Amino acid sequence: MKAMLLNRLCNLTDNPTPLDCVDLPAPVPGEKDILIKVSVCGVCHTELDEIEGRTPPKQLPMVLGHQVVGRVEVVGNKVDSIRIGDRVGVAWIFSACGTCKFCLAGNENFCLEFQATGRDAPGGYAEYMAVDEHFAYAIPDPFTDEQAAPLLCAGAIGYRSVRLTELNDGQRLGLTGFGASGHLVLKMVQALYPATEIYVFARGPAERAFARQLGAHWTGDSTERAPYKLDCIIDTTPAWLPVVEALANLEPGGRLVINAIRKEGDNSDLLKLNYPEHLWQEKEIKSVANITRKDVEDFLNLAASINLQSEVQVFSLEQANQALMELKAGDIRGAKVLKIN
Repeated sequence: MKAMLLNRLCNLTDNPTPLDCVDLPAPVPGEKDILIKVSVCGVCHTELDEIEGRTPPKQLPMVLGHQVVGRVEVVGNKVDSIRIGDRVGVAWIFSACGTCKFCLAGNENFCLEFQATGRDAPGGYAEYMAVDEHFAYAIPDPFTDEQAAPLLCAGAIGYRSVRLTELNDGQRLGLTGFGASGHLVLKMVQALYPATEIYVFARGPAERAFARQLGAHWTGDSTERAPYKLDCIIDTTPAWLPVVEALANLEPGGRLVINAIRKEGDNSDLLKLNYPEHLWQEKEIKSVANITRKDVEDFLNLAASINLQSEVQVFSLEQANQALMELKAGDIRGAKVLKIN
């Protein structure tokens, strides 16, 4: 099979082509696994974190990619819920132990044996991938493969973030950053909380214009102050500064949810926290830790029920490095997706 392979960690500023196009043996599925012929795979900022070593693969070389959509070609002899020909998706959660207190409570995202697709096990930047049947999800009919891919991570993690805000209809919501996750959160909140005003903070004028086009109530730079204090804010950026600025935009008792696995650079911006401005009056900070199987299942069903359409830019598999470098440069409009088969 053809695959885009990460052989070594590197700084993308120095090496704009971190992935090599290679031929690899197709994976052989185990008795509880399915073999997927990959149609598309979304491109996520977490891939930049993997390549640059902030959340590195457990071993190299590694096939990245964790927003995978394709058709099942082979099923193991102990697979009972999926059939050959089914259209399925694979998300960031590749596996978990299934027996610890977290897994038994439905919180596989906290499992100490959590395995991430494309980091701890080969992912979807390839023509084929294998996964346990219990970590593959039926893709609802309304979506094309390209539209479905971002739902598996950007959408599902956005869904978990909205839940963690405990948002009520009519409250004011802020979004810092406006990429794949941000634009899906905006659309989701518009459908679920029609009286909620959405305020978008983004570093680029193109991102802010895109947010206004999709119906944001107000847009501004990451360092600007919104015209009103906000009840909750979801941070989807890779940087520390927007975290500090978001805290200054919160209402008393407001909550900031940080939707990122890692942050780039050092945390020197946090040393600039001013207690009365940023943290006083019972403001809260909550992080998002991965996603569970239920997050993915529930969000896919929700997305189908509200016809949540992803805005996508499509690249070929061989253009994976280009897509990653555009993401690194902040050249973003919705989500980037690799077309593989």
